[in-house]
Amino acid sequence: MKKLLFLTLIGMAVVRAAAAAAPAGRPNIIFILADDLGYGDVHGLNPGHGKIATPCLDHFAAQGMTFTEAHSSSAVCTPSRYSLLTGRYNWRSRLQSGVLGKYGSTLIPTDRLTVAGMLKQQGYDTACIGKWHLGWQWPQQGDGYDFSQPIQGGPTTVGFDYYFGTDVPNYPPYCFIENDHTVGIPATSLPKGLLGHNMASVAGPALPGWSLEAILPTITDKACGFIATRAKAGRPFFLYLPLTSPHTPLAVSDEWLGRSKLGRYADYVMETDAMIGRVLQTVEASGVAGNTLVMLASDNGCAPYIGVAELEQQGHFPSADRRGYKSDIWDGGHRIPLLVRWPGRVKAGSTSSQLVSLADFMATCAGILDIKIPAGAGEDSVSLLPVLLGTADVPVHEALVFHSIEGRFAIRQGNWKLELCPGSGGWGKPVDMAATKQGLPLVQLYDVVVDVGESNNVQAAHPEVVARLTKLLEKYVADGRSTPGAPQKNDRPVNIWKKPLNEPRQAGAGKANVPAAD
Repeated sequence: MKKLLFLTLIGMAVVRAAAAAAPAGRPNIIFILADDLGYGDVHGLNPGHGKIATPCLDHFAAQGMTFTEAHSSSAVCTPSRYSLLTGRYNWRSRLQSGVLGKYGSTLIPTDRLTVAGMLKQQGYDTACIGKWHLGWQWPQQGDGYDFSQPIQGGPTTVGFDYYFGTDVPNYPPYCFIENDHTVGIPATSLPKGLLGHNMASVAGPALPGWSLEAILPTITDKACGFIATRAKAGRPFFLYLPLTSPHTPLAVSDEWLGRSKLGRYADYVMETDAMIGRVLQTVEASGVAGNTLVMLASDNGCAPYIGVAELEQQGHFPSADRRGYKSDIWDGGHRIPLLVRWPGRVKAGSTSSQLVSLADFMATCAGILDIKIPAGAGEDSVSLLPVLLGTADVPVHEALVFHSIEGRFAIRQGNWKLELCPGSGGWGKPVDMAATKQGLPLVQLYDVVVDVGESNNVQAAHPEVVARLTKLLEKYVADGRSTPGAPQKNDRPVNIWKKPLNEPRQAGAGKANVPAAD
């Protein structure tokens, strides 16, 4: 810990020195996406009810801007990643609920512009290193798959020059993938349940001796290598670093096991924090900190099945002061940490209460480069550049839309948040069917500034707000976009009310009631 603190202090000095001579031109861009990291898991964001030590994240926040009202577009994994890379709400795609299952097919078509494709057009070297979970076209062979053949439809088909990672750590095949090939041929079988650690695994082919504990350190090594190499080349680069942690299985390295004194999940958060610190240190040691924008966020809220009840009993609340967890339509499902460091441009130690989304990343990059996004791309993305530079004096969003794992909608405008379901829309209690049986109203309306815990449903007292926000959501759906511009088409018809709560879900939708599905 002393060594880590020493390196962090040196890093802060390097950042200050680099900021004083930050070069003009296109900045390098790094987006680090933690997996299932709750807002309250970052100690500096939740000092009153956060018990996990996160020194690297805390120092990172002190060097830049913290967003206190950042949200993912969905309360689960695949859809949030879709929105981050496309600047488009996930529910405009074919994935109307749930997540992609094992061997799921490609979700982002090759003709849709992604932030990686946009930056590549501007001369950036682009890489994705880590968890993908946006689908591939796996080469089939009889009833199985031929892992000796190229895997089509992955990251290198949607704007990334290079990919290395594991599709989903708890999905087969259990191996690394580089560009469009598995690294080795997974020929042995990893049986269901072997993954353990609060997560039901999926049986499937694996490399002999496959180690879950090695995934996070290996991804970190690859990311640091990419940064160091590209820094020497002198070309602008974009690194999308979707970590596999602290998502289950809680594959904590021996070095970190037991460090937190709070349980395995907290240990994994601490290891994640240290890996992020390594990446930031590499940026500084490579001499490019002054011209590198680093953003860090999570894909959704903390998962309830990692032992949340035990953590709360020990005084740690991963959702901080918000209701719900991953999967839910309540804020705990989709409110996320968002930290931004850009020396010389973003004021150190600053905060913003602007209502922002992961989908805003694309327009933010376009704003930085002073380029225009085509009409058929980034339909829900708004540039955060004025916020980062401290020049925004009005809300950058008219409203934001959120989605639960069951595909239930919510829309927030100002203080008001309307939720089109009677329960959590996810795994939280009461689930929607139970809430309906209890006779709870079919919609929820909260003044989330006064009632941050979403405990007092005031829909009956404000029918005019319910009507106004419903109409606005319907407009966003009909227009195919929530930003100014020519109307666009959604990939599938979108029903904001979904199917009646007592009807079974459509075949092929993600299995929302099974944690192993994400």
